[in-house]
Amino acid sequence: MKITKTKKRWGFILLLLAIIIIIAYFPPTPRDSIQYYERESGQLKTEKVAGEKWLLWLYNNPIGEATLWALAKRKLVSSAYGKMMDRTSSAKWIYPFIEDFDIDMSGAQEQEFKNFNDFFTRKLKDNARPIDTSFNIVVSPADGKILAYADISNSDFIIKGFRFDVSSFLDNAVLAQKYRDGALLIFRLAPVDYHRFHFPVSGNLTSNKKIDGDYYSVNPLALRKKAEIFCLNKREYAIISSSLFGDVIMAEVGATMVGSIVQTYTGSSVKKGEEKGYFKFGGSTVVILFEKSKINIDKDLLINTARGHETAVKMGERIGDASLTR
Repeated sequence: MKITKTKKRWGFILLLLAIIIIIAYFPPTPRDSIQYYERESGQLKTEKVAGEKWLLWLYNNPIGEATLWALAKRKLVSSAYGKMMDRTSSAKWIYPFIEDFDIDMSGAQEQEFKNFNDFFTRKLKDNARPIDTSFNIVVSPADGKILAYADISNSDFIIKGFRFDVSSFLDNAVLAQKYRDGALLIFRLAPVDYHRFHFPVSGNLTSNKKIDGDYYSVNPLALRKKAEIFCLNKREYAIISSSLFGDVIMAEVGATMVGSIVQTYTGSSVKKGEEKGYFKFGGSTVVILFEKSKINIDKDLLINTARGHETAVKMGERIGDASLTR
């Protein structure tokens, strides 16, 4: 058993070394940087991307794309990397990561971590993310960057020419009919973000439906090249039934190097702001779907999306309301 585990470990290390060597000989093609709006100041910022060279190489280089198809999108690679982040030896990467990306740790419950995943899935203090408790307000389910579409049927998704396919995403053509002209909210969590996700509204919760898929990156550098990623990746979703907002679909999407999606909530009646679960290591995404005319998305989010940019938001802050839909 020990020999088998050692062989697997060395096999994975050799695979990573081989990819690094290939990247050195076939460098990534330069691309435009990722820009987003900082909501509080309204300023356009440039995102510092973890693993940027790796992502550019995978999605913009012929050798990289071949590696992506053969290895990087597969569960084996992401699972192996996720397990590596569970080892105590991974703790040595935590503080360099915090310093490199200037992560604010003041709101974290703990300051010492046994491994990188322990840091990555860290909990926050109760008052670290104020929840807008107004009954008619929808809040952000996570820290991250948001794209907002008031009517999916009238909006191209990310890249002109690709329309978000609700039926493929939900793997349910009948259920998709309820949302085909509804609202779509996409929250992208980068590796530097707080990685627990919470309920955006209160209501009654169904059990989770899981859909098998691949493990493509959800970073904009990847989406520019392969926009249908959200309908290809592993994902799972539940429905929050609300008297005010109707049946709200909340979905979690896996991505490259996401060890797993962990659902922590076990009840059937949920309260806005309560934790639903968390992602282990890697960038990932939360997708929320509203039925037609059930949410009035905040205008700044819609305007920024129309300009082709995401908006940075924090878990618990207002992103829309129902005041104009009743």
